[in-house]
Amino acid sequence: PEEGLRVRSNWVPLRKVAMPMVRAVIATEDNHFLSHRGFDWDAIDRALDENREGKRLRGGSTISQQTAKNVFCLPARTWLRKGVEAWFTVLIETFWSKRRIMEVYLIETGRNMYGVEAPARDVYGKTAAELNAYEASMIATVLPNPLRRDMAAPSGYMVRRAAQVRSLMGKLGPIEFDRPEGGKDKD
Repeated sequence: PEEGLRVRSNWVPLRKVAMPMVRAVIATEDNHFLSHRGFDWDAIDRALDENREGKRLRGGSTISQQTAKNVFCLPARTWLRKGVEAWFTVLIETFWSKRRIMEVYLIETGRNMYGVEAPARDVYGKTAAELNAYEASMIATVLPNPLRRDMAAPSGYMVRRAAQVRSLMGKLGPIEFDRPEGGKDKD
């Protein structure tokens, strides 16, 4: 963290995170999260095509790939790092449940804030379990770049993007994770 800034950390298990938060993240970051095995080949192909055509650089990384990068890799943008990220993506998809991958993905949520509980309390004055669709969409808007986007003072872009996220949330089907004890979570 930057000098003089306090790090706020309050990780909670996914069962204590409101379903709108999970829906917002899946809708904005990886709408095939529950069905792929770590890689969304169609998204990767689209990103490569757009990048080749000189359009705005876009990524094709899944939540699983982003989790592997955030947990196991240095931030450098190199082919070596992408290779290491791919290896760890295969490993986490093999050994972790989708529930666990989502829990770990939701750890980095903002500038010097870790865990969805921290911004829920600091910005919205409530627990992660109490987040509504607007608040969840705003947090999901920050996730791709938590060091440059500020939930407490959202830019016009963030407000527009959060509205798009809410629209995408409405297009998702039911979100179901296998529970460790064998049951299902449904939204």
